[in-house]
Amino acid sequence: MLGRVANTIYWMNRYLERAENYARFMDVNFNLSLELSPNEEQQWKPLVVITGDWKLYDSLNTTTEKKNVIHFMAFEKENPNSIYNCIINSRENARAIRTEITKEVWEQINALYYLVKKSSKKKKLNDTEVRQFFYDIKNGCQLLYGMYDATISRSEGWIFARIGQFLERADKTSRVLDVKYHLLLGSANQVGSSLDLIQWTALLKSVSAYDMYRKKHGKLTSTGIAEFLILDSEFPRSILNCLLRTENSIERLCASKLGGNNEAQKRIIELRTQLENININVIIAQGLHEYLDNMQVKLNKVSTAIYNDYFSKERLMH
Repeated sequence: MLGRVANTIYWMNRYLERAENYARFMDVNFNLSLELSPNEEQQWKPLVVITGDWKLYDSLNTTTEKKNVIHFMAFEKENPNSIYNCIINSRENARAIRTEITKEVWEQINALYYLVKKSSKKKKLNDTEVRQFFYDIKNGCQLLYGMYDATISRSEGWIFARIGQFLERADKTSRVLDVKYHLLLGSANQVGSSLDLIQWTALLKSVSAYDMYRKKHGKLTSTGIAEFLILDSEFPRSILNCLLRTENSIERLCASKLGGNNEAQKRIIELRTQLENININVIIAQGLHEYLDNMQVKLNKVSTAIYNDYFSKERLMH
């Protein structure tokens, strides 16, 4: 498979995962905002901050209002990471490798494309329409994952798609955990309060982890939730689980085509090993924000290594 084709498949799935995660974040935050005091900046600014796009947002907006943040993260054409641009880019990538995907996958990507195009043309979405948009994006992406899994041969293309999806998911789980850090800035007296509990519950729901967490741990605690989303090896959206599946995918590439270790494999093994050998209390003692920030840097290094190992040259992998 040419590096160009593999890179296109990889990014098609990263963009899809990013769009779905943005819809998740905003949907849960939207629900949370209905229950809390009307301090819009405190509730919505963290979402922009964790995406790394605050500088761009601040240059385009004068206030941090709910409607502005939703527009920026969902429809803003100047924001390269908005849901609108993620779906557009995913479709462009899919179109470039049309022969590598099935009719069902292509039609579902098109359905998401027309959904965001139609929604972005509306001058203003009311609350019901906003909620429906988030729901349709989440369900549309989930449906696409199912179609991809059920109709695509387990070839190199499928492996690269999984690597893109799991790396993006690990990054976004780390960032949604970091939201909690930003919400707590200047309000340490609220730790352990009913508001604190509401926020942690919302965080679990944003990654569809609430039911599985309660089944495994029962009582809601900040330490337990952080441990579950970072170190649980079985939950499919935990950082460790995403790393395990990324490592497995890279291992398959190395074993079947390239032979031996490469830089991407070394980096993912090192990162996975670190998570398997650390305790959540150690992470919290070091500083949860600092740990997650460092995690995002290391995930970016894995992504760079994947590019250098597989995509930087037009080479055949047989």
